[in-house]
Amino acid sequence: MKNIKIALSLLMLICISSCDDFLSEVPDNRLQIDTPEKISELLADAYPDGSYISITESMTDNVSDNKTSLVNINNEQSFNWELQDDQTSRDTQGFYWNAAYKAIATANKALAAIKELGDTADLNPQKGEALLARAYAHFMLVSIWSNRYNPATAATDLGIPYVTEPEEVLIKNYKRNSVKEVFDLVESDIKEGLKYVTNDYRTEYLKYHFNKEAAKAFAARFYTIKGDWEKVLEYTDGLGNKPVGKLRDWAAYNSYDFPNKPIEYAKNTQVTNLLVGFPSSICGRATNLNRFAFTRAKERDEILGSETNIFNKDWLIDIVIQGASGANVAVYKFDEYFKYTNLTAQIGLPYTGVVLFSNDEMFLNRIEAHVMTNQLDIATAELEYFLGTRTDGYTSTDVLTKAKIYAKYPVIDNEYTPFYSLTTEQASFIKAITEARRREFLHEGQRWFDIKRFNLVVEHDTYNAQGQISKKTFWLKMISVVLCKYH
Repeated sequence: MKNIKIALSLLMLICISSCDDFLSEVPDNRLQIDTPEKISELLADAYPDGSYISITESMTDNVSDNKTSLVNINNEQSFNWELQDDQTSRDTQGFYWNAAYKAIATANKALAAIKELGDTADLNPQKGEALLARAYAHFMLVSIWSNRYNPATAATDLGIPYVTEPEEVLIKNYKRNSVKEVFDLVESDIKEGLKYVTNDYRTEYLKYHFNKEAAKAFAARFYTIKGDWEKVLEYTDGLGNKPVGKLRDWAAYNSYDFPNKPIEYAKNTQVTNLLVGFPSSICGRATNLNRFAFTRAKERDEILGSETNIFNKDWLIDIVIQGASGANVAVYKFDEYFKYTNLTAQIGLPYTGVVLFSNDEMFLNRIEAHVMTNQLDIATAELEYFLGTRTDGYTSTDVLTKAKIYAKYPVIDNEYTPFYSLTTEQASFIKAITEARRREFLHEGQRWFDIKRFNLVVEHDTYNAQGQISKKTFWLKMISVVLCKYH
């Protein structure tokens, strides 16, 4: 009997030990984020795996009806400032919304892992990147789905949920923060992230992560929207007033053969590119396949014709004619990489290289800040330098003056109405800078954010099979409400 009791006791100890071993194991094959290296790997997914470009570009005055029979319902609904029926396909409103929150969840998981590992100094680079990535995704969401930032109404304008913790329950309800709350939280994350962000990446990977210059570019964009001009000047100071060799070299871009143009545009070795993304997107195909696109008429008459150049010369921004009808034109910017998941079935996922932040944008923000701080002489010299690098045949005899700016970009009552006031001189300069930005970032969706912050009215014309025209004009408050219905 004594031997039996001993045997039973040993068996119980073995069972208890086995249970402890079993219960201490992770119940599935999830990765444990418990080292700095694993956190760094996790942060590669802290950027939206979706693109807003096709959504926002289609809503701008850069596109028009090419009058063909091409049908893309998502393109048409964006053109008409409507909620898209398709909320799951790539390049749709719902796809980008979900992709941004997935990126935020990844950043929050990284921050939680950093905290669990003691939030030590050696984890500061990962902490800086996670904070900036979280801020960026929230900033893009509020910029698309809420009314424009206006300090007079921001406390009552509905923003988007700002998520700061990993989601650990199956279903969790979130409240929509006000625009002011979102902007305050974005600013807090940017400031904290700037303390820790580094360039401590392998050279070939540096520009796929938030690095020091990309972080400054993000801060400059944020404070431009917020109208904090001293901050914009602070974060763009590294460019100086004449950033020789730091802007995009359009003459060099034009020298590349057709297949290499888009590869070079978003290449991480291009000096101007500060942060490059590779979301799952077919935005490059859209320039060719969409009915509502950048058309030949728009290119000639409104955007890239020589008469739109303040020096009355051709732009260096090169275009290609697309489509069987030749109705669409494009600046060839987007290189699509198709990753096959099944070679036999010839199926897979498309990824497209896009430039998220650049020196070009930073410099334009810097010029705008000089205008808004009444440093018009500096702004004139800076704008001449920028436009000169984009003008074919520009020479030292092509001198930009304030008088030329006032004449080329006359003030029209209630055309540009940001939340802050503009003098007559500032209004002409702001118009000139905004038009420069419009050309620089064709197809990239950025024009929409200028339309929002300056409250520009956009009119879209559509044509039926009989050639009859239908006009639609929308104001931004209406558009923001429409886009927020689903989300």
